[in-house]
Amino acid sequence: MKKLLFFSALALVFFGCKKDEESLPADNSSGGPNVIFRFAFDENQERLDNMGNPAGLPDGHAGQSPNFNFISAHYVEMIPNELTWLGDGEILYEGPETTAGGEEAIDFDQANVVQEGEDFLVVPLSSVSPGTYEFIRTSLSYQNFSVDFIAAGFELTGTLASFIGYNNYITSFTIEEQSVDVNENKLQGYWGFESIGQVTTGQAPEGATTVPNPLADTSPIPPGSCLVTGELTSPLTITGNETEDIIVTLSLSTNQSFEWVEVNEDGIWEPEAGENVVDMGIRGLIATAE
Repeated sequence: MKKLLFFSALALVFFGCKKDEESLPADNSSGGPNVIFRFAFDENQERLDNMGNPAGLPDGHAGQSPNFNFISAHYVEMIPNELTWLGDGEILYEGPETTAGGEEAIDFDQANVVQEGEDFLVVPLSSVSPGTYEFIRTSLSYQNFSVDFIAAGFELTGTLASFIGYNNYITSFTIEEQSVDVNENKLQGYWGFESIGQVTTGQAPEGATTVPNPLADTSPIPPGSCLVTGELTSPLTITGNETEDIIVTLSLSTNQSFEWVEVNEDGIWEPEAGENVVDMGIRGLIATAE
């Protein structure tokens, strides 16, 4: 009975991010040199707020750095400078969409879901406009990670699959081992949670998921958007005469990115105690080109 009460209570403790996109191939096997994008997760990377400023945890809140399993994105744009408006940079990827569920939505069946270090996007350098790029934007659409918690007196680990794109058409998805059939559109904030073989799903209200944008003053993003913006550690110059691949690593800060309101002030997530999750957003983006 305690397990059933716990998984019912989970539907009350999650919150949830939003849109902007189209479609272009997520992979390309040209003979070429290419620019290749990969994701990395760093729990020690600086923790930022929506404006790209360093941010600690508010009083009465606690957090943990989740263990990321998978991620996907729906948009990648390279930006020449801080005055470049959204869409005026070099758009390299806009993910597949579908109306199979009614309104236009991200087609999760065609999403490129990857682990850390895997190739997410491969673009021929011949198709990239020559120029110097200082920033990168990416619209994250799906994240899957593991978190620790206490329930019924036991220390447990659970896996969360969270759809953070604006609207998502999902036939089915696997959280950890369990598969969930959906076959319809789900708005931003739909999630599934699995622990000790038990699964619960829910729909978070449109909330305040953190989406850092250090260019907020000069190049804002739409309110509620999942478009994370980050600076390249060194500007990336494309000449059009490249002969070797360029690897761009998108390092995402997971520094206490899973945040809840404390009831028992012990720094341990206890959903049964009513410790509601208030943020699952990525806490920063740093891009490195090699």
